[in-house]
Amino acid sequence: MDRVDVPRAQHQVAACLDDLTTAGTVASGHTDAADWAGLHSAATRNPSGVPGIQIDGYFQDTSTSNPTHGWNHDAQFVIRLPKQWNGGLVVAGAPGNRRQYANDFTISDWVLAKGYAYASTDKGNGGLEFYKDGRRPGDAIVEWYERMTQVTIAAKATVTRHYRTAPRRTYAMGISNGGQLVRWALENHPELYDGGVDSEGTLWPPDNRSNALVYLPVALRNYPKYAATGDPEAHAAMLRAGFAPGSEFLWDFNYRVLWDGTQRRVREELDPDYDGDLEAGIPFCQSGTPNCDTDYDYYARPRSVHQAVRRASLTGDIGKPLITVHGTLDTLLPIKVHGDAYASLVRSEGKASRHRYYRMDGASHLDIEYDAFPDRMRPLLPCMRTAFETLERWTAAGGGHQPPRSATIPRQTSGDVVNTCSLN
Repeated sequence: MDRVDVPRAQHQVAACLDDLTTAGTVASGHTDAADWAGLHSAATRNPSGVPGIQIDGYFQDTSTSNPTHGWNHDAQFVIRLPKQWNGGLVVAGAPGNRRQYANDFTISDWVLAKGYAYASTDKGNGGLEFYKDGRRPGDAIVEWYERMTQVTIAAKATVTRHYRTAPRRTYAMGISNGGQLVRWALENHPELYDGGVDSEGTLWPPDNRSNALVYLPVALRNYPKYAATGDPEAHAAMLRAGFAPGSEFLWDFNYRVLWDGTQRRVREELDPDYDGDLEAGIPFCQSGTPNCDTDYDYYARPRSVHQAVRRASLTGDIGKPLITVHGTLDTLLPIKVHGDAYASLVRSEGKASRHRYYRMDGASHLDIEYDAFPDRMRPLLPCMRTAFETLERWTAAGGGHQPPRSATIPRQTSGDVVNTCSLN
């Protein structure tokens, strides 16, 4: 404990715990299960019984959207240092607009049991009103990238001081908006990492190809018509926007729970002038309503909006090995618009040899969707974990072992689908 210190942290609290995994930290108050709700199947098996030190704290920041520990302070982080260390470090950023504990069940438990130290950031702003942070459109998202770099540098220094040796391997790992951070990290600071795993990462492309502000209004306009009558024109519009054929049974859940709020809040972050003095628009407004996000037309918006999107954009110019897994039925971040398009960017930058892209047939964005439709789907989490082990072998000392070629992987229909996955 005398060597536990996070450089440049404005506040930090360390605790020696019998179990750093969620099996112990839920009871001890060193995680929040609400942060990771819905990201895994109920049948997921996780390891436990990893003693070590946990450090919670925050870096300097002016925003206050994170209430964890009663601190009401953003730029919070968590760092975990297992007693039995394997010499590695895994760094993650929160998915969606969740907080620093959001990866505790999906990533932290699993890598801690393998002996890795672990660090995660809340990305510097979060919650449903993340768009209030910053002065310029796009500032909140740009801060996510800065906080990923900040926590990585701090965690590497903390690990080095605690174990008296620098980490031999440092990996970035993330889901959804966290996957977006992994991509950005390997594009912009490859010197900090040995590789990364991007699970269904968000893509803001650097050009005018489709993005979330293009396809989500299409969904909000057309899904109600399709749901009410089976309107073939509405269905065709959804498919043209990028939603996968065969994903129709997931559209209702995404319409009710995900599409509307995502569109309004992300649009408010990148194009706050669209709805005047309103904040994040009008929930589930009907087409024709003034300032309605259902009628949003990204391509008709001013150049300043497109410039804000470019501030958040990725290029595909990765400097270290990256493995991407993405579900073919993803109905929040359709694979055609996000996974396929990012793989295309990587190829256009001449970096395909550093990238493996596995399109997981039957997986969607949230593994709770698998729990609702186990006869039609597969969860994505076990594939992300297999991808990490594949990355370990790929980046091993002495040249490593080349991963299987990028491919669409057929849906697993037998065995322990929730806890196993093959990338062959």
